[in-house]
Amino acid sequence: MAQTQVGGNRKKAGNLLSFLILIAVFIAFMFPFVMVVINSLKQKRDIIKSPFSWLFTIKGLSFDNFVKAFTQMDFLNAFMNSLIVTVSSTVLVTVLASMLAYYIVRHKNKLSQVMFALMVASMIIPFQAIMIPLVSIYGGTLNILNHRLTLIFMHTGFSMAMSVFMFHGFINGNIPIALEEAAYIDGCTHVQTYFGIVFPLLKPIISTMVILNALAFWNDFLLPSLVLTDKKLLTLPLSTYSFYGTYSADYGTIMAGLLLCVIPILVLYVVLQKQIINGVVAGAVK
Repeated sequence: MAQTQVGGNRKKAGNLLSFLILIAVFIAFMFPFVMVVINSLKQKRDIIKSPFSWLFTIKGLSFDNFVKAFTQMDFLNAFMNSLIVTVSSTVLVTVLASMLAYYIVRHKNKLSQVMFALMVASMIIPFQAIMIPLVSIYGGTLNILNHRLTLIFMHTGFSMAMSVFMFHGFINGNIPIALEEAAYIDGCTHVQTYFGIVFPLLKPIISTMVILNALAFWNDFLLPSLVLTDKKLLTLPLSTYSFYGTYSADYGTIMAGLLLCVIPILVLYVVLQKQIINGVVAGAVK
């Protein structure tokens, strides 16, 4: 009985320690976001004077920063640009990567093996290593920069390797070939079998890749800054750069603009969080 009690107390102490560690990690991750929210409601002088002070310790709390940010960054136009680029790129990556991964899994020949190996190897190449030649070719030679389609094409290409890798693992471990054989017996073509049988079964991994790719496309600053220069085509991350001056910056407006950029993708994550977790767990187990 004593040993059981000691073991039980030790387990409770371990659980309590784990809980305290989780709380500490949660606070460490959430503190910067909370401070952005708080400082977005302050005036500039209060941010400079006491950036870590809480709302109840200052005066002049208002939502003027959000109104100014909404107007100065041309939020609706920038939002539509980000939405068009993000949705188009995400749809293209999802459809094309899933189809290519399906081909590689079901056709294990030398061509597919070489293609898959090259795509996996390309994942280790940093974007910074190719961005200057990329801009030189697309801008100087082809002269097709400053177009949404160019940015969509680049987003799609740079995201294909990781997406194919994720879809490949899921299809290989979760989609039985017997379903496809039954569809072929019933007279379905390859296209009908894929979109009617296989693609609906990819819902967990599709949800995972949609949020990961959409998050990357929505928040990307470097690639759009190299491709887009026309103010009418700027995405939300680029539009927030207008708050930075040569010698100073309006920190309250910057933080309000950042929150306006984060809210849409945060809503998407909340809606799809169950499917995201299911997709990640399924891929890890298989």
